[in-house]
Amino acid sequence: MKSLNEEKDKDKDKGISLRTIYRCLVVGAILMAAVMIFFTFHLSTGSSHLAEISEQQIQFRKATRDLMDASDYLTEKVQRFTIYGNRRFLDEYFTEAFKNKRREEAINTLSKDEKAGEALAKLKKAMDASVKLMNREYYAMRLVVEAKGYTDYPEQVQAVVLSDADKALSPEGKMDRAVDMVHDNEYYAQKEVIRTNMRASLDELEKMNYQEDQKSLTDLQNEMNVVRIFILIQTLAIFFMVWLTSRLGIHPVLNAVEEIKEDKPIPEIGANEFRYLARTYNKMYEVYKSSLERLNFKASHDELTGAYNRAGYDLLISSLDLNSSYIVMIDVDNFKTINDTHGHEMGDKVLVKVVNVLKSNFRSDDYVCRMGGDEFVVLVVHATSMQHHLLETKIDQINNELEDTSDGLPSTSISAGIVHGDAESSIETILSRADEALYETKRKGRRGYTFYNE
Repeated sequence: MKSLNEEKDKDKDKGISLRTIYRCLVVGAILMAAVMIFFTFHLSTGSSHLAEISEQQIQFRKATRDLMDASDYLTEKVQRFTIYGNRRFLDEYFTEAFKNKRREEAINTLSKDEKAGEALAKLKKAMDASVKLMNREYYAMRLVVEAKGYTDYPEQVQAVVLSDADKALSPEGKMDRAVDMVHDNEYYAQKEVIRTNMRASLDELEKMNYQEDQKSLTDLQNEMNVVRIFILIQTLAIFFMVWLTSRLGIHPVLNAVEEIKEDKPIPEIGANEFRYLARTYNKMYEVYKSSLERLNFKASHDELTGAYNRAGYDLLISSLDLNSSYIVMIDVDNFKTINDTHGHEMGDKVLVKVVNVLKSNFRSDDYVCRMGGDEFVVLVVHATSMQHHLLETKIDQINNELEDTSDGLPSTSISAGIVHGDAESSIETILSRADEALYETKRKGRRGYTFYNE
């Protein structure tokens, strides 16, 4: 006989190891999880980047509009100041120009992104035009402060030098002159220069934003396509692993169970570990079958009836799978009366008839055992606990045949106690239950059966 190591080596040459499959499954699961986490993180980063771009675009557009709003605000304040001469409008003008500085903030915002170069250039032109326009506005303010006689006013206005002609104007003339300077066509022409550059800056921003959006969306779409491909590959890999596991592990086991139920050798297929087990089982099976065949018939069978005797019963019960077997304990009804009335020779013929009827109604795989006198046990193997109806039909048929006197033998019947085995109970406990069920059948009047029910 070959050694255990030689058998293992032989298996390795014929199949894939379950241990190898298990390791591949673990490694594959870890790799797929890692890749999925990577793609998830990458997609999350891409989405965040797209959100940042959108937020930046909003800030750029707001900054550009802020410059125009600030320029319009300054225009409004200087125009009101020239019309009404109210010092409040002058203060509000310079608060916006030198404290709030929305125009400068707009320039700084766009300066943060190198890609906004074209838009920034247009915005700076608008800023230059706005600053140039302020010189005209300062001149108009100087006319108003001269007309109103204000003595405390910003240094930018103080630095303005009026022409001799404007100095000679009356206060009302200076006010009219100031109003004209911030309402005439030249003033609005300069305002239009600011607006034109503002619109050009916004157009550049829209163009830049569109390009950025398209690039980000394209990148995100490409990443999504990669994720879809990976998910497809992952799904195929899972199906392959399930198929491989079923092919090498589950299917051979299920097939082996069916072969064992049929009391046959099991195929040596599947993973090499299972092949090793199958080969070992088959060898044990061959030894078992050989042992049964070599068993002396007289030692294991009843000489009168041909049924298994007590020794054969002990051998069978020791190797029986109780969890899938019924124990049917049987007594021949009124057998003593037959012996007393018809003699022992007739009694023996009745016992032979009982065994023949039992064998003809039970399967060839089932075992009919004579325990002594008129007591019998039938071991119904490979049977589920739900086969009550089948056994009921068999017992009824057996009694019908035993009552037939056409063969010249006296009518008789059997009483049966039936119990299904289980993995938790010992054989002694199961036999005790069968005996209790048999007693219950006799108590009810014999000729029938009782299933043990706790």
